[in-house]
Amino acid sequence: MADYILSENAAHGPDDGLSGAKLFESGDGLTYNDFLILPGFINFTSDEVDLTSNLTKRIALKAPFVSSPMDTVTEANMAIAMALNGGIGIIHHNSTAEVQAREIHKVKRYEQGFITDPIVLRPDNTVAQVYEIKSKHGFAGIPVTDTGRVGGKLVGLVTLRDIDFLQKDQFDTPIQQVMTPLSQLTTAPTGITLKDAYEILQKSKKGKLPIVNEKGELVSLIARTDLKKSRDYPLASKDSKKQLLCGAAIGTRESDKERLQLLVQAGVDVIVLDSSQGNSTFQIDMIKFIKQTYPELQVIAGNVVTVAQAKNLIDAGADALRVGMGSGSICITQEVMAVGRPQGSAVYRVSEYSRRFGVPVIADGGVSSVGHVTKALALGASAVMMGSMLAGTTESPGEYFFSDGVRLKKYRGMGSLDAMEKHDSSASRYFSENDRVKVAQGVSGAIVDKGSIHRFLPYLYAALQHGCQDAGAKSLAMLRSMMYSGELKFERRSTSAQVEGGVHSLHSYEKRLF
Repeated sequence: MADYILSENAAHGPDDGLSGAKLFESGDGLTYNDFLILPGFINFTSDEVDLTSNLTKRIALKAPFVSSPMDTVTEANMAIAMALNGGIGIIHHNSTAEVQAREIHKVKRYEQGFITDPIVLRPDNTVAQVYEIKSKHGFAGIPVTDTGRVGGKLVGLVTLRDIDFLQKDQFDTPIQQVMTPLSQLTTAPTGITLKDAYEILQKSKKGKLPIVNEKGELVSLIARTDLKKSRDYPLASKDSKKQLLCGAAIGTRESDKERLQLLVQAGVDVIVLDSSQGNSTFQIDMIKFIKQTYPELQVIAGNVVTVAQAKNLIDAGADALRVGMGSGSICITQEVMAVGRPQGSAVYRVSEYSRRFGVPVIADGGVSSVGHVTKALALGASAVMMGSMLAGTTESPGEYFFSDGVRLKKYRGMGSLDAMEKHDSSASRYFSENDRVKVAQGVSGAIVDKGSIHRFLPYLYAALQHGCQDAGAKSLAMLRSMMYSGELKFERRSTSAQVEGGVHSLHSYEKRLF
């Protein structure tokens, strides 16, 4: 019976674990691995969990996932895939303004099933070039226009059937001599629906359907293989014109104001002011400039890790804050500069302050598993920005290569010497564009092939739903509310507890997540 007798000082209620405030009151810097969320009460299924969350004051996402503005993570293909799956991509600015604006334009004019930037040839291109495209991209059904670009007058289509029987000594033949001419092509007008396009392809038994405007100019292309693979994306992030949402990063120099103008003309929805240390007069001035010049444009400011930093940017007019300094897998800011903050502490402190002003927080960095995503959101973040988690996917920029039999893609920090040497926009992020000696704040590495975003993000989405369910929260809004009320409980983890919480005591194992 003695086991069941409460001591005089014991609490008589089921008080177990620490509130968020208690977890961080010691002042120790905590990362995501330093604590766990204690389980709550479940009275709903995981698919009932609503993951809708604000990216900025005015933009909400159905999935709280943001791809980082890094040149090995986010260009148009990644941004399109992120938006289709409920998140958003932020196009990097380690390029010319024109190139960045072109990537935005690709995202904004994307229509599911329609190839808006197909490879196009001119009539004087050769058969050898068709084979080069086939070797590099895996297909050979290529439209031919008078200019060799989308927007040129369609004159024909060259397919493998047109060139199959040519000998190698005939590979310098101009394709206008072998292509299927316009008079024999099946085309469709702009504005056609996917359903109608599919019926045309079925009846014509063609593999490609060029879409042309009233002047006969090529607008886009539909491929039979793409239509067979197409599916609905109920979570897709879209603007009022039903176009996919897309963001872009810029710096805080005078030249970035010209870059910004091009991005706005391309249709950008949100701007990320890209700096490793956002608490500067340069960023404050840029926020004020954007708000005066483009008052409807949403601005994500940062990066910040302290309340003092957050206050200055919120006062300047920021619509959201990006939180993190030196916590990314390729970032060495904390090591080199001795400045930064452990990511768990940074997210909690800044979120707790910024929520009073209705300013959402985006947790940026330190995320290496879906559990870290859940923890970041439980600490008050509205969305999570990912770099290494998304690098290595099919949609990330770059080519795959093999090392020791493993399929890899290059991944580098924007503070690495590689990135800073490519374009000065990367150096400006670290206030280093005019430095005679560059001080690296990032490294270059490689990431294992993860497959397509269209498989990876649904896994993250479902896993996050399960995490919220285990915590007893039916939505992300409820998860944050529970944390601030003290209902959501946490517990510190010792080093031994962290080992115990991972895979251990096995001779060998295979870790397949989805």
